[in-house]
Amino acid sequence: MNSIGLTKGEAESRLLADGPNVLPSAKPRNLPQRFITVVREPMLTLLVAAGLINFIVSEPLDAAVLMLTVFIVVGISLYQSSRTEKALEALRDLSSPRALVVRDGIERRIPGRDVVRGDLVILSEGDRVPADGRFISASNLSVDESLLTGESLSRYKNVNDPVFSGTLIVTGYGRVVIENTGARTELGKIGTALQSIEIERTHLQREIDRLVRVIYIGALVAAASVVVIYGVTRNDWVEGSLAGIAASMALIPEEFPVVLTLFLAIGAWRMSQKGVIARRAAVIETLGSATVICVDKTGTITMNQMAVHELKIDGDLLVLNNGPIPDIYRDITQTALLASPINPFDPMDKAFHAIATYEQNLNLVREYPITGKFMAMSNVWQTGEGYVAASKGAPEAIATLCRLNEREVETILKDVDDATERGFRVLGVAKAKIAITSVLPDSPTELEFTYLGLVHLHDPVRPGVPEAVAECARAGVRTVMITGDYPGTAMSVAKEVGLNCDAGVITGPELGKMSDLELAERIKSVCIFARMVPEQKLRLVRALKLDGEVVGMTGDGVNDAPALRAADIGIAMGGRGTDVAREAASLVITDDDFTSIASGIRQGRGIFANLQKAMSYIIAVHVPIFGMALIPVFVTKWPLVLLPAQIAFLELIIDPASSIVFESEQADPTIMNRKPRDVNAKIFDRRSLGFSIAQGIGVLFFVLAVYIWALKSGKSDDLVRTLSFGTLMLGNIALVLVNRSQHLSIFQTFRERRNKTIKWVLGGGVGMLFLLVNVPIMRESFNLAYLNFSEWILVLAAGFGSVLWFEIYKLVRQTRRV
Repeated sequence: MNSIGLTKGEAESRLLADGPNVLPSAKPRNLPQRFITVVREPMLTLLVAAGLINFIVSEPLDAAVLMLTVFIVVGISLYQSSRTEKALEALRDLSSPRALVVRDGIERRIPGRDVVRGDLVILSEGDRVPADGRFISASNLSVDESLLTGESLSRYKNVNDPVFSGTLIVTGYGRVVIENTGARTELGKIGTALQSIEIERTHLQREIDRLVRVIYIGALVAAASVVVIYGVTRNDWVEGSLAGIAASMALIPEEFPVVLTLFLAIGAWRMSQKGVIARRAAVIETLGSATVICVDKTGTITMNQMAVHELKIDGDLLVLNNGPIPDIYRDITQTALLASPINPFDPMDKAFHAIATYEQNLNLVREYPITGKFMAMSNVWQTGEGYVAASKGAPEAIATLCRLNEREVETILKDVDDATERGFRVLGVAKAKIAITSVLPDSPTELEFTYLGLVHLHDPVRPGVPEAVAECARAGVRTVMITGDYPGTAMSVAKEVGLNCDAGVITGPELGKMSDLELAERIKSVCIFARMVPEQKLRLVRALKLDGEVVGMTGDGVNDAPALRAADIGIAMGGRGTDVAREAASLVITDDDFTSIASGIRQGRGIFANLQKAMSYIIAVHVPIFGMALIPVFVTKWPLVLLPAQIAFLELIIDPASSIVFESEQADPTIMNRKPRDVNAKIFDRRSLGFSIAQGIGVLFFVLAVYIWALKSGKSDDLVRTLSFGTLMLGNIALVLVNRSQHLSIFQTFRERRNKTIKWVLGGGVGMLFLLVNVPIMRESFNLAYLNFSEWILVLAAGFGSVLWFEIYKLVRQTRRV
């Protein structure tokens, strides 16, 4: 196998011939299946029942109108369902495992579905194997094959050993040539399908489910009561049945579950377009409640683009520029290169490859990987004269390796402190010569190393991070920085991005000596943690939770997975993160940038705020509909205003308004100036529920006032119904407009917030009402009457006047804030 891998053309032709590298999975629901799901909804069942009753009582025109309405509602529901499923499918593709392949001699990361036969794939610790293949190189490789074999112990792999799709690289790294993909893999043959997106019932969905169940019971009771009262008082049981169906339709908020599912799915899809992938719907709810975000310094706050800036040998400091490195310093750079992997992935290793090259006649014979207990990496190379061991890592680890005395160690640590305070990352470098006849030990600490000096590397802060940290602080979200670097480096970076450094730094060794209660107390004020190892992140999460915080935790490695699962919001890095970290996380940041985390919090808050607006509108609009469906029943001589046809027509406005208009609404620019939402708070607190009901009562009051005025004026039943229905229709549209913002007036909202869908709902609603009143066949079908100019003015004034009180309330609140 050549080292350049497949060419782009070869890969494309094999992908076309073999198909994508995907496992057997459940087929997406087709149109008939989605249709059956939609028509099971209670609202449609009631509409069909009303249509059948009209056919029975020889009202074919009314029945035809109802059936037409059924088809329109079904069409809207199918459109919503299609949008939801497409969004979820897009998220599955985005969050599926990726693969690092070599094509045309260039390493590139591609979706796992695009891996083909013959691909050269680079695998390292934490990677999920994308397809079946065979190792052509392997270094300290062990693989977890429990997904296939059920065995908990990992297996060591050597060159020419097979590796299977879905298994996990536990340690080491290697290169694999792919032999089978998709259904032809061992995993595909046994029919196992891995799902990246978990479609689960969230806390909010369960809350809505309970609310809808209660309302359904209330609707059944109301319907039965209306039928009995109407039948007994007016002796018209057929008309009473229609009135009962109308009352049920008026009360049932069937939009709740549809809107909730749509908002979470489309919202997650919109977030993914900006580099934030929500792998679980529940994370969108939790984002608005986050109070602490723990982030890795390297790669998230900084750019993870290391460069060697300084070398220090025997107290002499060399600042590197673009010129050649003096011979006296060349040994330390060459040794640092030999202590790095041949195919570097870590930016620090790449930095040494950038300033040094391999000499001739070198053969790598042994690797001693870095561990949590010994923070240094060592490689042993065979030369013509014997063996050379090269080691680089934490200066204190290198000092231990070289068996330096206390005075020498103090001098080194003083140099380290000086460099870290200037923001550098510091590594020690050491070298050992071994006789060709020697047997290599199990640990590098048994070799006789010579200390060479220190290397100072610099990793610049990402653009926009200081502004993102400040934005999170305004939003009541504290940023905690975690790093394996020295405290001085951590403090320097923290000051640069604007973190609060007043409480100092807690180091990993210090944390290890603290009790859980002591850590929980210290972590209330400390924002910087240095010299940390991944396993300690879990203690941080638990300590923060003990303080009642809602915790977001970033991670990219295998050892980060427990902390990511324990956090309220596990955040994996999409660029450098392992598949294990991605699978454990609920949120994936595709560009590894802290600004994207802040953006995700902002977007999550916006989605939830829009969901609250939609829910408030749904409750508000059902109050006058239910009121006008119920009140006329109790007065014998009062004509019914809302028959099933009229309510179905109103649903043509309610459905798209609640699911399209509010979902497309721009987030409030001040949304990041608010405190985090209580994670246990319900979507409706007393205040918001009270305002929704009050808005509905306001519309009901004006509709009822017009209704009673028309009756007292001796208007015909059809004209009374038309005036009342028109007022209710325009009041419905007014509720859409007034609920777009809880702070801005309707006119301010039009001026400051763009929403392309609002004009279609406004124009469609008013246009359909105009057609109903002015087209004779439609007017007769809905039992309506013609309106003159003055009556139109009355309807407009009453409909939009019904929400005037809330506009005045918002204006008063704005004035008080000023």
